[in-house]
Amino acid sequence: MKGVRPWHGSYEAGVPATLALEALTVPQFLERAAREYGDATAIIYFNRRLTYRELQEHVARFATALTRLGVVRDSRVAIQLPNIPQTVIAYYATLALGAHVVMTNPLYTPRELEHQWRDAGCRVAVVTDFLFASRIGPARAQLPIEHYVIASIPDYIRLPLRFVARWKLSRADPPRVSNVAPEAGVHSFVKLIRTKPQPSLTPPRVDDLAVLQYTGGTTGVSKGAMLTHGNLSANLQQCRAWFTGLTAGKEVFLTALPLFHSFGMTAAMNFPMSVAGAMVLIPDPRDIKATVRAIARHGVTLLPAVPPIFNAILNYPKLGAGDLRSVRRCFCGSASLPEDILQRFEAITGARIVEGFGLSEASPVTHMNPVNGLRKYGSIGIPIPNTDAKIVNMDDGVTETGRGEIGELVIRGPQIMRGYWKMPEETAHALRDGWLYTGDLAVMDADGFFRIVGRKKEMIVVSGYKVFPDEVDGVLMAHPAVLEAATIGLPDAKRGERVKSFVVLKPGAQASVQELLAYCRENLAAYKVPRTVEFRAELPKSGALKTLRRVLVEEELAR
Repeated sequence: MKGVRPWHGSYEAGVPATLALEALTVPQFLERAAREYGDATAIIYFNRRLTYRELQEHVARFATALTRLGVVRDSRVAIQLPNIPQTVIAYYATLALGAHVVMTNPLYTPRELEHQWRDAGCRVAVVTDFLFASRIGPARAQLPIEHYVIASIPDYIRLPLRFVARWKLSRADPPRVSNVAPEAGVHSFVKLIRTKPQPSLTPPRVDDLAVLQYTGGTTGVSKGAMLTHGNLSANLQQCRAWFTGLTAGKEVFLTALPLFHSFGMTAAMNFPMSVAGAMVLIPDPRDIKATVRAIARHGVTLLPAVPPIFNAILNYPKLGAGDLRSVRRCFCGSASLPEDILQRFEAITGARIVEGFGLSEASPVTHMNPVNGLRKYGSIGIPIPNTDAKIVNMDDGVTETGRGEIGELVIRGPQIMRGYWKMPEETAHALRDGWLYTGDLAVMDADGFFRIVGRKKEMIVVSGYKVFPDEVDGVLMAHPAVLEAATIGLPDAKRGERVKSFVVLKPGAQASVQELLAYCRENLAAYKVPRTVEFRAELPKSGALKTLRRVLVEEELAR
């Protein structure tokens, strides 16, 4: 038998292939932490600390405030915030009401916001004052939101540092704080948090929907993966079992991964909550100076990150000999970590980097390299407990491939999504006979380790963020001078991949590269904007007149 789930207990001592999972909702992890470790630190944010008891109080207050804004069971609440305390509070408050969280990228333009929020049916959004003033306010008429809750990055910083932070942000280019005047439908987070808490009358059930995690597909159309409390709860317990030796109430996590991303949501927020660990919040993951200082100052023990963060830390010019010595475990996802970076980081810290794999549709973790014992560089490891994985023929989607043969990776387990929000055809394509078809091409070796070798979808991953070529092409082709466009991803040592677009202009039309890039910046999040644009007289096409992005990639790599 080729094997649905290759598992060899010697790889990871003490981790069984099957776990007895507790039937818990996501808010119940916070409730348990507050009950059993109430005085333990939950959040570290500059010079401010919140204990688990205090965090639970803030969540209860904000949940009550949300009910007064009309949030009830099955409402959708958009959260468009960087990694600040209000993000954690809003997330858990929404879930405590049996409502659904829609995590939204702060880099999104109004066009992108309108699609996501209308599709989800959001009526309440929690956003920063900067985003509201600079991006959302001018586009309010096009957006479906009835109530905006305004949070500010300095709000949870203690005096006098709060004044310093506000002053620095006001002097940034552009200014990152703004005084948003109260008006109908616009509310202050700090005022709402003063609401006297009332117990929720509609607490969620394990099978209830918890999060609409928007992701893309083969068409590039953004889709909401429906993750239940049971999905997220199972994944937390699977991860907790994998990382043996953790001490509840004592661990310190670096929370630099964006919490709007499924990896950050689970590994840097929900996972710490499940072990009553402290979260050191980093609002800007590109701020390596703040990241290194936070690791050293607060004694970070667990560090979830993507390859660009590991690389940036190693290349930080003022990295001290002891700055990273507290780190004991790291987990890396979104892309393969170069072996030299892994070895250098482990040599400096003495920590173990655990490379793994996941996707939004799986809450997201499905595979990891063992924390102890055998591991393989460049592989995503083996399936975590209660997870089955196999590789099937790309043509029929059923026949299992032999060891070492490339095929599509398919997965099943309790962490797999319910389906795509209001997209039955896409759901039927992704979920077949209980298996999630990932669209990723992989191989399994003789030891049962999996390795991703490519993407069935033509998705581009830039610093861990997903970019869909069709979306970029659509924006470019909306420019009046553009006839055709084709976007590809190319290897990039710093970001994993970079975006390049090829453009054919309409006969007689003129446009400069700078003009097209400026147009993209107006309509796309920054990480989606092409790094370069190249003009072509024509694009390579198949006999069916389909643009061949593969040929463009091969040409670029040949250079």
